[in-house]
Amino acid sequence: MSKLLQDSAFFCLAISLIGYEIGIILRQKTKLALCNPLLISIVFVIIILKVTNIKYEVYEDGSQLLSYLLTPSTVCLAIPLYQQMGLLKKNMKAILAGILSGVFTSLAGVWVFSTLFHLDKQIYATLLPKSITTAIGMGISELGGIVTITVAAIIITGIIGNMFGDVICRLCGIRHPIATGLAIGTATHAMGTAKAMEIGEIEGAMSSLSIAVAGLITVVGSTIFYQLY
Repeated sequence: MSKLLQDSAFFCLAISLIGYEIGIILRQKTKLALCNPLLISIVFVIIILKVTNIKYEVYEDGSQLLSYLLTPSTVCLAIPLYQQMGLLKKNMKAILAGILSGVFTSLAGVWVFSTLFHLDKQIYATLLPKSITTAIGMGISELGGIVTITVAAIIITGIIGNMFGDVICRLCGIRHPIATGLAIGTATHAMGTAKAMEIGEIEGAMSSLSIAVAGLITVVGSTIFYQLY
């Protein structure tokens, strides 16, 4: 049975989509932040792979289409940004300052905790791009980190942002829609942006902008911080 499933070109892709759909249904039914569709789909896929004895490498090969769609789906986030272009031009300086401070905080936070816990440089390099989109983060990690762990760190960061981003913003007194969008997008990339879009159109647009700009700044910033450790 396992061999039959492994030979199926669409089985691994199907279980990924089914798991995500189950997550969406649970989220709608329960309204619980813990029922994050991505988190549910990860757990679902792990269970199916264990039950069917399918190796991760086989699953990875079978679900390549989803990885291929990652970059164009990220680019599509530019649509709400285009719709808020006037707001962007009006608040350009504040927006750039917000993204810069967010990227610096992320990189500096990794440096501080890596120093406190005496992590080796490879793990340090692995964690530096934790707050940017996977497509860019994987490229940064290849310079000296472990790409697979970087992807896991990016996913975990995104899930946390999607689940608790708006709550954390409220607790910290961040209520302006532009500030909220920038905070969520800079810290938790595309997954957080999905939540920002649920909060409001302006939040979603600013979060979308943060993904691209924060990614570019992190490429430069990671190189600098890598040399500091």
